[in-house]
Amino acid sequence: MSFEPGEVVTLKSGGQPMTVVAADEEHIDCVWIGDQGQLFRESIPAAALIAVPSDDDVEDDADDDDEADDEDESEDDTPKRKRKVA
Repeated sequence: MSFEPGEVVTLKSGGQPMTVVAADEEHIDCVWIGDQGQLFRESIPAAALIAVPSDDDVEDDADDDDEADDEDESEDDTPKRKRKVA
């Protein structure tokens, strides 16, 4: 997976969110603020990182779920718990 500067990532094993500042195919340079306010910068193998969904992505997914629920209700007014399976 490729990462772009400005993207927020985290270790696959967990940890603090980090911001990508530079990237090549194998190593990603990240910065983050420690618990006591210190600034850290480290080069991390790309295979150890995953992208953190942005707030926009989370809102878009929630909107998509709402639309799917609306479609279900418009097709059949019977509540789901009362539907009979043939």
